[in-house]
Amino acid sequence: MDSGEQQVWTSSEDEDIEESSGTESSSDYDEDSGDDVVAGPSGVRGGSGSVQPLPGEQDAEDAQAEAAIEGDFDRLIQNIRNASDGSSSGMLNRMWDISLEEREAEFKDDLREASGVGRTKKRRGRRRGPVLSQQVRALIGEGNQAYVDANIPETIRVMQEVIRIEPRAASAWSVLAQCYDDMGDSGKGLQLRIMAAHLNHDADEWAELAQKSRALGYNQQALYCYGKMYHLDPTNVNALWDRASLAKEINDLKTARSTMLAMLKRLPHHLPVLDELRPILIELSDLALCADLFQRAFDHYHAAFPSGRGLDAETGEEVPGGGFGLMHLLVLADLYNTLGEYGKAVEIIRQGCRWLQGRAAQKFWDACEDDREWDVPESGMQRGGEGEVQPGMYPLDVNARHRLAIARIKGGDVDEGKMHAKLVLTQDAAEYAPLFSEIADAYFEREMYAEAGHIYEMLGGDAGTSSMYVLLQAAACRRMTGDLKEAADVYEHVIQAEPTHHEAKMKLAEIYEILNEPRKALDLVMQVIESRKRRAVHRDGTLESGSAEPGSASLFEEGKVRGAKAKGTPAKGSNNPNKLTAAQLRELETQKEREAVQSWHRVQELWPRMLAGDDEAATREWLVEAEKLVESFRETRALFLTSRHRGFRGMFPRSARKQTTEASEDDMASRLQLELGRDTLARKGAKTENVNTFRTISFDNWMRLFMHYAFLMTRRGQYEPANEVLRHLLFSNAFQSRSSQDSIRLALITCAIHADQFQTVVEQARKLINGHQFNNEPIRVLVSCLGSGLRATDAFLVSTLSKHLLRETRLADAAVNKPESLRFNTTQRRYGMVGSSTKGDADDAPDDDDEGEAPALTEFERAKLPTKPNPVNVAVYGQILLAAKSYQSALFYLLQAYDYAPDDPLVSLCLAIASVGRAMQRQSDNRHFLITQAMAFLTRYRELRGDCAQGLDEVEYNFGRVFHQLGLHSLAVRHYERVLNAAEAREKTGEEDCGLAREAAYNLSLIYVSTGAAPLAQALYRRWLSL
Repeated sequence: MDSGEQQVWTSSEDEDIEESSGTESSSDYDEDSGDDVVAGPSGVRGGSGSVQPLPGEQDAEDAQAEAAIEGDFDRLIQNIRNASDGSSSGMLNRMWDISLEEREAEFKDDLREASGVGRTKKRRGRRRGPVLSQQVRALIGEGNQAYVDANIPETIRVMQEVIRIEPRAASAWSVLAQCYDDMGDSGKGLQLRIMAAHLNHDADEWAELAQKSRALGYNQQALYCYGKMYHLDPTNVNALWDRASLAKEINDLKTARSTMLAMLKRLPHHLPVLDELRPILIELSDLALCADLFQRAFDHYHAAFPSGRGLDAETGEEVPGGGFGLMHLLVLADLYNTLGEYGKAVEIIRQGCRWLQGRAAQKFWDACEDDREWDVPESGMQRGGEGEVQPGMYPLDVNARHRLAIARIKGGDVDEGKMHAKLVLTQDAAEYAPLFSEIADAYFEREMYAEAGHIYEMLGGDAGTSSMYVLLQAAACRRMTGDLKEAADVYEHVIQAEPTHHEAKMKLAEIYEILNEPRKALDLVMQVIESRKRRAVHRDGTLESGSAEPGSASLFEEGKVRGAKAKGTPAKGSNNPNKLTAAQLRELETQKEREAVQSWHRVQELWPRMLAGDDEAATREWLVEAEKLVESFRETRALFLTSRHRGFRGMFPRSARKQTTEASEDDMASRLQLELGRDTLARKGAKTENVNTFRTISFDNWMRLFMHYAFLMTRRGQYEPANEVLRHLLFSNAFQSRSSQDSIRLALITCAIHADQFQTVVEQARKLINGHQFNNEPIRVLVSCLGSGLRATDAFLVSTLSKHLLRETRLADAAVNKPESLRFNTTQRRYGMVGSSTKGDADDAPDDDDEGEAPALTEFERAKLPTKPNPVNVAVYGQILLAAKSYQSALFYLLQAYDYAPDDPLVSLCLAIASVGRAMQRQSDNRHFLITQAMAFLTRYRELRGDCAQGLDEVEYNFGRVFHQLGLHSLAVRHYERVLNAAEAREKTGEEDCGLAREAAYNLSLIYVSTGAAPLAQALYRRWLSL
């Protein structure tokens, strides 16, 4: 049998052990299933309280174990036969060439699904194998005689023929194995003995095979043998101990975990097993199970030894807690602090230390919410007034007090935590540096940067306790407290000590950017980018130079642990061999959340100074911190799903991609280069911008941040980035509600008005009109945003807007007069004409990319059909025609609006303007009629608008403007002078608003100049048109 053709097995023994022991979760443990247990050099043995099965139950268990092992053997033989060419020699030469990983898993599934499989009848004694035929017995005798005659090749040929005829002939496997041993091929002989062991059902034989496999370095094969040994003898805990030790040795942590959990089923609350299991569970990030196991052990020992002292199971000496001592309490408290269960951590330290001091009966301390039980005179705490429980003044180990401080600070009870931290910090910093660092980390997490910075600086000042982490944290504290120059000094010190520390370079670059030193910042960022590129080239070269591992004579692929892929093989469903695990992704998200909280805290501090506008440094720093938050939001894929109408469901509803820092480095470099370029241009110009929270920040605050960030960028001349950010935000599934979409579109309109981008104003206003069908407010927003100016007028006259308003006008008219001609389109979420084409302008289409996933609309979301004609649509469309000088068409629509709203002064004024404009055109054949009509509408306008002084001022100006256009200068001058007189009268009363006086003065000056009255025009210039 060729070593290069050996069979590679992947065993499912761990699942079998978990099923047989029922240790999938710690809740299955029997609290009273055993008494004391002992672990020594030879392994683990049970105490006097071990439960022994009844004889009938033992027979049934033996029968099930043997049936399972023989089932493995049968499937193996079937696979060998399927791959064989029919000859006995070919059979064994190919017997190891078939992968059994899937076959064995399929067999286990079939065994569980089949009715009654694995439940054999109760029989006493071991199975002796099948009854051999006369031919097989003759061949076995012939083979044995050949072996006695030292004819090894003949013996191998005969025994292979026996196996071909009857694979369950155990003696044939054993003789064949002995032949290979005699030939010096011990690896192949061991494989054949393992095949024979499947038929003998001898636990001692499996133990011997496990030891031999381990001696030859076949660790996976040894694990398999230990598992079979345990199946045949479930009371042999030594097999589990050896299996767990070997799995831990080869870093097969999942196998070690399942095996040790099976041991805990046999030996509940066994402390040596718990001590071995703890680092494995921590490595596997299964902290909840680890805490549960230690909590159950604490409850067990607390109940077993209420006095706080008991006999050690190994030495027989009296020890604190019967073995469950202070270290186990500290481990449990650390687990609870890591899991964020700070209340449980406080409870376990208080109750556990009280129990170890022999004061378990003093339960009245539990009624005190504070820790006065452990007060000492050095704490400086004065509490325990008359009628209250007095401080206990009991001693407390510094490590236990440290855990109390961490739990109290992180849990929000800062004053109590500060008291404990103060006592811990009185110790020698060199001896207790890890405790000092953890307290500083707790302060930092609570955003108490002054307290944390003091401790970090204390540690950083001593070469024995200083580290890169401590210095970076000290710099971060200085930055968060506003000491930017001091923070920059610390980062420079770190970079000087370790020039390849990229995180420090990026942090220092951010500070330089805030301090308005972009050239220094850009140099640091480019160093980081260049170093990243060099690392990528080196990594590629290293991967290409790798070589395959040599084969072995083991039944298993020894180079990998359970569930792992071969070296260099990508994970299933992925082409990226460096893909992060779920635990690593969660850890990365936790880190990003901490960074977001720090940036948000700083943004809130700087917000008032930024809004005041008189502190450029604060504004610049606010922009930097806000940009980090904005970009972290935008780069999160879970916030921009294609099915965004389902809302934001958290960061881990499904697997997420690995996030890297390369994008942020490149973005920062581009930003700094742009800023440097802008400074250069400025110098040249002188010579010649379904959860409600994400990373603990509410979505309302995210919206507010995005708005202020976009407004500030626009105000600083960076409209394009601000516009891009807001448009991207429209696609976030966190902001798909109608109110959020409207707010973002209004922000887009605001930025566009400031940047004179009125095409964007029209685009977003049309989106608002589409979203609020049959509602006049979006139309009023449109008109108010295009109030004046040539660019605004050009945007008002764009053909797409006029067509859009015409369609809306026709829909509104049909909704009133023929509602049966409308139908609701669930895709576009608005009403449309029956039989009309769904095609329209691209701007009118809904933003959804996921057709068929639109949410079901409620009656509140569906627009209500109007019951009376709407004059706003018709009037605005008429004004567009009026501005385009299509007076004839404008009259048609404005007269229709007048029919709907005869008491609206604006409609009457527009009709007067349209009539005069049409009368002035050459195509008009009834000029006098149109002028008379215009004066009639002006008179109506005067009646409706002239009630107040402000309205009278406006009416006089409009009358003067009409007479001015008609060339009736004397009448126009009279009305213009009335406007000026009214303004002078208001000035005498102290009002600063001059109304329409400047417009009237300018128009009046034109009349004076055209009639030769230049001195009068100059007087108007000096009085009304001079600054």
